[in-house]
Amino acid sequence: MEHINTSRRSFIKAGSLTGVGLMIGLNSFAKEKHPKKISHTDPKSAVLDLEINPFIIISTDGSIALINPRPDMGQGSTQAAPSLIAEELEVSLDKVKLIQSGGQEKYGSQQSGGSSTVRGLWNSLRKAGAAAKEMLIETAAKRWNASVVDCYAKDGKIYLKNSDKSFTYGELVDDASKLQVPKNPKLKDPKDFKILGKYNKRLDVPDRVTGKAVYGIDIEVPGMVYACIQHSPTIHGKVVSINDSEALKVKGVLQVIKTKRPMPHRAADAVAVIATNWWAAQKGRKALKVTWDNGDLAKTMTTDNYFAATYEAAKKEGIRYEEKGDFNAKFANAKQKLEVNYETPFLAHAPIEPECAVVHVKDDGTAEVWAHVQGPDGGLADVSRALGISKDKIKFNVPLLGGSFGRKAYHDYLNETCLLAKELKKPVKMIWTREDDITQGPYRPGMLSHMQGFVDKGKITGFHHHAIGESIVGQVFGGLAPDESDPWLSGEISTENSKYEFPVSKISWTNVKTEIPIVWWRSVYASNFGWGQECFIDELAQLAGKDPLQARLDLVKDARYRKVLETVAEKANWKEKLGAGQGKGIAVFASFGSISACCITVSKDGAGVKIDKVVSVLDCGYYVNPDHVKAQTEGNIVMGITAAIKGGITFTNGVCDQTNFHQYNVMRLNEAPKMEIHIIDSGENPGGVGEPGLPPIAPALGNAIFAATGKRIRKLPFDITNLG
Repeated sequence: MEHINTSRRSFIKAGSLTGVGLMIGLNSFAKEKHPKKISHTDPKSAVLDLEINPFIIISTDGSIALINPRPDMGQGSTQAAPSLIAEELEVSLDKVKLIQSGGQEKYGSQQSGGSSTVRGLWNSLRKAGAAAKEMLIETAAKRWNASVVDCYAKDGKIYLKNSDKSFTYGELVDDASKLQVPKNPKLKDPKDFKILGKYNKRLDVPDRVTGKAVYGIDIEVPGMVYACIQHSPTIHGKVVSINDSEALKVKGVLQVIKTKRPMPHRAADAVAVIATNWWAAQKGRKALKVTWDNGDLAKTMTTDNYFAATYEAAKKEGIRYEEKGDFNAKFANAKQKLEVNYETPFLAHAPIEPECAVVHVKDDGTAEVWAHVQGPDGGLADVSRALGISKDKIKFNVPLLGGSFGRKAYHDYLNETCLLAKELKKPVKMIWTREDDITQGPYRPGMLSHMQGFVDKGKITGFHHHAIGESIVGQVFGGLAPDESDPWLSGEISTENSKYEFPVSKISWTNVKTEIPIVWWRSVYASNFGWGQECFIDELAQLAGKDPLQARLDLVKDARYRKVLETVAEKANWKEKLGAGQGKGIAVFASFGSISACCITVSKDGAGVKIDKVVSVLDCGYYVNPDHVKAQTEGNIVMGITAAIKGGITFTNGVCDQTNFHQYNVMRLNEAPKMEIHIIDSGENPGGVGEPGLPPIAPALGNAIFAATGKRIRKLPFDITNLG
């Protein structure tokens, strides 16, 4: 499989040398009741279809190309998407060429996020491959004057049974392209899969490890200048004065421009240093002297003030999202009850490749963009707004992403580059430093879970989760009314999602606002609220005198959920007798259409504990490659533990206290515990993989620490080496 970073037009031009072959639009099957019929009666009209539709191309030379609608940020969409096609089309992955989509509306959703690539494209991509296969078989059958049931596809050829006759796909495409696209092509039975669900090498890895792969930060275009931007230390500060005399003395510095950082909820002042090279731009920025008016931010934008407000909110009633029975009345009269708070911090995304973009606004009124965004459709829309240019005049190129975790779906950095390019009328390459990335946000919001519950006769009978904090829907999208419960937050912890069947329960929500910019982070709110939910289940189990695993099983009837819990217990040998100072903790959480459970074993180590082993079990339904699933789950374990035991993001006097990895730590290789990943082949519809493994990690660790030490931790992060 070859990943092509090129324009569709140049590919069309090259492909026409061998003849445009069969093109199947992915949107043909988006609405199965009314599939689109694509006419391919002449090559010219087919070329037009090629430019405006998601498609598969089979050229007369037998090569196959696919528009990949989901950018790759390390999760493996460059293999997952073509695997779905190749399975049904009966070709090996090395026969597939990949072209990244560029944001046009006809490609549908192009957002890599929400663990949605495979589960969102599972049917449409497979049907596109199956439809092409049926058209090729029908063409071959007509040439042989045979029945289609006597023909079959294998390795890029159509064969006639009980004979030595065969045609390559390239030999059939001209006639096949004149057929109508089948409305309901037959998909393979999963038991016949040759690619899906099997271990396959990622064919893009050699280019990644040898440096041939092109990431956003690698982009260079002729005539470009570099921009390094000075932001306010308080993020929202306003420029009072700029002294650029020393900056302009730096060799290579061309000019200094007052500009803006347009964020979704507000714009902030910024100052850009423009230079002929990145080193000069950085050096020029360091020489700048900018005076900022911070207003009241030094007093109001602090994490201490924010969390104080969340704890005050915990003393009051929240906005009810759902309720079963009269929880308040039952809680007031309960004899055995608990009421506690669980806190999670603000967190930076810290992708290994910081934010960057290249934008060129041309004299003819068009523009070209190179940006490592998670969704080119959203990126194209933002560029169009920022430049005041219609989408059809913008060419949007998406290179590989060197990590993201949600950060590169927030296009402040792209908007910044657009404003500079619009003014300079030449290609501008803007790069954020690591310090920019960590000190400027946006961040995962810090949250508080106010938990109430009660038990009766050895069973958990009442449960209330009051979610408190800033809202992504409210801040980023401005879409939350004062009396409305945040649908994202509540959806994560609803009883429908968790499958816990409490006799009495309530979910509520309070919005505590902050000027600290926030956005989605890996697993979004599940990473916040899995902590409170799953630790509190253990607390209630202890109050009831119940084994934590059995307490959960008593609350769950859903077969898949129970299977995940039973499997993690089996694989982690939950009932084994542990040595002195050892403890095991368990947690389970459903998110993005998948169910994940985790069991962590710890042992006392001086004043703290060490993590001995992590066993993770995931039911994600059908999947493309088990190696992808395991790799993503391992990443979730590392990121989940990091979020639990390393420092979070804090603000003092309106300024972020952390500036780089020396203060915002990430778990190192030598710190990683032994990991064991198990996948349940449930045969259910595909769920997410990139995020569901993370939410159970922190609570499983917290529960394990309690089992080993008797100390209950309710605030993240904590120092695992010194539990106090």
